[in-house]
Amino acid sequence: MQIDATSYTDLSIFHPEEEFSVFHKLNFTRTSGGKDWLIRYFKDPFHQLYQIKSTQDILRLMGEKINSWPEQITNGTLLVIERFLDYNLDPLPRSADQMNSYLYRLLHSPDFSLARFSLTHFADFIKGLQKIVELFREVNVPAKLETLLSKIRILLKHQQITELVNRADNKNFSIRETVYYGQFFHATFRQHAMDLIQIFSQLDAWYSMAYAVRHYDLHFPEVTEQEDPFFEAKGLYHLLLDNPVSYDIDMNPSSNFIFLTGANMAGKSTFIKSVGLAVFLAHTGMGVPAKSMKMTLFDGILSNINVVDNIAKGESYFFNEVQRIKNTVLRINDGKRWLVLIDELFKGTNIQDAMKCSSTVIRGLIKINHALFILSTHLYEIGEELKEYPNISFRFFETKTVDDQLVFSYQLKEGISNDRIGYLILKREKVVELLERL
Repeated sequence: MQIDATSYTDLSIFHPEEEFSVFHKLNFTRTSGGKDWLIRYFKDPFHQLYQIKSTQDILRLMGEKINSWPEQITNGTLLVIERFLDYNLDPLPRSADQMNSYLYRLLHSPDFSLARFSLTHFADFIKGLQKIVELFREVNVPAKLETLLSKIRILLKHQQITELVNRADNKNFSIRETVYYGQFFHATFRQHAMDLIQIFSQLDAWYSMAYAVRHYDLHFPEVTEQEDPFFEAKGLYHLLLDNPVSYDIDMNPSSNFIFLTGANMAGKSTFIKSVGLAVFLAHTGMGVPAKSMKMTLFDGILSNINVVDNIAKGESYFFNEVQRIKNTVLRINDGKRWLVLIDELFKGTNIQDAMKCSSTVIRGLIKINHALFILSTHLYEIGEELKEYPNISFRFFETKTVDDQLVFSYQLKEGISNDRIGYLILKREKVVELLERL
């Protein structure tokens, strides 16, 4: 599925501040390699249905094994192993007899110490991998996961590995054992060990996804592949909110455009981002923050939410809004299934100009029936003239005032808002009072 840098930013999938980052909230990887793989999954969401369903099956199965996942494989363990494998170690003797072993310890003391220290971590790593293989031995394993498990089994078929696994966990490595296993891992098994680290990193990313699904009680969506796009969700909410309000939403070719209104802070942006994030997560194979969700496979997401001006280039806010809309039209006019999210269109110009521009854009976009659109606006007036189009649904977030205080229900309702709260906020924040005292 296509998603550009702007949409990644708009949906806060990646964000330098952890509290605003979806990735950070879902990242339960234990190793840096696992984190790299998880980033890869997030940066390249699936575009084929079998990839989504295969990953869903893997995460379901791994979710059942979460409590039995080996804890001895940590990021520190892998860092020690990688350092040992990359270190220019004085060659260990192939024959680990008593004389060679003691001479190596005497003449190459620092390298011997590094080898002995590293072997404990190798043992933890190998035993952890063996435990993972055992976890899935008696179950029906998805093909993609089975491929990795088979590679682990093949790579661990060595006499030295079997001996190491059967050693007591608390037993210290003797001088001869240190030379014997050290030579094996640093020379004979070096490439295999690096391959196993890569395999575990991929498993670690899946573990993180499965853990997040279980931890946040996410639900796997039902994704289908058909020509006409649709999106249906019950109890959808935004993952980054501590106390979210959920929504029910249904979009299909006969109702593919939501005209969303409501006052600032009423919840429009959160709703738009909730839909975009749910569609994105579905394309990674993860569960989504909703009680249930059905959707078609999408070819891409495009958003127009956090447009900024560019002082260096001398480009105004309005100019960049226009450019983003232009690029959106050019991209979605390809017959593919797109989800288009637009928040507060044309804020960078005067009201009359914004109304004319917005009407023109909406009348053009509704001609495209192979995409779903959610567009929020503060220009309530243009809603009436759009009611002639049967494929536009009108939704709004209501704001009430109680004793000059704003009350937001965050409930999605049918119709067009008519809230005007700008002056109330100005008064509530005592700006009017300050001005009157001047």
